[in-house]
Amino acid sequence: MSELTVAHFDFDLPPELIAQHPAAERTASRLLDASGETRVDRVFRELPGLLQPGDLLVFNNTKVIKARLYGVKATGGNVEALVERVLPGTQEVWMHLRASKSPKPGSRVRFADAFDAEVLGRCGPDNGLFHLRLAGDPFALLDQHGHVPLPPYIAHADDEDDVRRYQTVFAKEPGAVAAPTAALHFDEALLARLAEAGVSTAHVTLHVGAGTFQPVRVEQIADHKMHSEWFDVPQATVDAIAACRARGGRVVAVGTTTLRALESGALSGQLVAGARETDIFITPGFQFRVVDRLVTNFHLPKSTLMMLVSAFAGYDEVMALYRHAIAQRYRFFSYGDAMLLSRTQPTRP
Repeated sequence: MSELTVAHFDFDLPPELIAQHPAAERTASRLLDASGETRVDRVFRELPGLLQPGDLLVFNNTKVIKARLYGVKATGGNVEALVERVLPGTQEVWMHLRASKSPKPGSRVRFADAFDAEVLGRCGPDNGLFHLRLAGDPFALLDQHGHVPLPPYIAHADDEDDVRRYQTVFAKEPGAVAAPTAALHFDEALLARLAEAGVSTAHVTLHVGAGTFQPVRVEQIADHKMHSEWFDVPQATVDAIAACRARGGRVVAVGTTTLRALESGALSGQLVAGARETDIFITPGFQFRVVDRLVTNFHLPKSTLMMLVSAFAGYDEVMALYRHAIAQRYRFFSYGDAMLLSRTQPTRP
């Protein structure tokens, strides 16, 4: 069989199906249930009826920071910045910078007409990021002066509704520059219903980077290099998964970021607790070790996330689900609808 190419994961999406705003209520989003032998169009609030007592839902508790900044260089040129990572215990950040001319090391940028930052140099993969030192605590400065880092396919400027809705109800650990969007469909009432139904919950942390929107620029999938993200799998979550297995339950990952954290933590053959970096690239043929079911939104054509869900649920099945979703006018991407997938044997197109 020929090698996988990006073209295998392409599809035509009518632009009007790209959700620009969230559903009026989190749980009012649609849910394409593909967990059984037939696909069923549902509403997200029906999820508790699709799980069993003893199942375990695992969430990503990362918190989206207001990572987008606008500023001016000392020379007067405008700068648009997106913080990719806050370096722990410092005033330093890695960020994407867009300017007519790249600022040089030692120069300063004034952001939001409120605080200065010193350019320390280039960093990150292929030196594609800038390393800056801010004049204060990065989290506090971003919270006060930054903007919600809405994805590039959302056309409107961020507003107060985005501050609330582009964030999960259980967000705890600040550091993400994109939301774990599958978890945006959960509210406190739904979480309570799941608990009443005997479904347990656990958390991982994976700080989603801007690379989640990075296009695959090579033809052969094997040539693509994934961006790196920081994640943490607590020992309590490892124990919860072991207990779930012991009672015959299923591990349900809420979102591809949760799945990436869990499967990254199990690359040695068993799930190991701890914090580290991952650049795991999940494509058809990948051997899953932890996750049995996946709640996920609909993803960009030719994206690494399309490849991930195809590895999880089967290439033919996923492409058929996307055709169904488009025909039934599901809403796509971050503020869009969701689907529930079951793991199948690895398959290739």
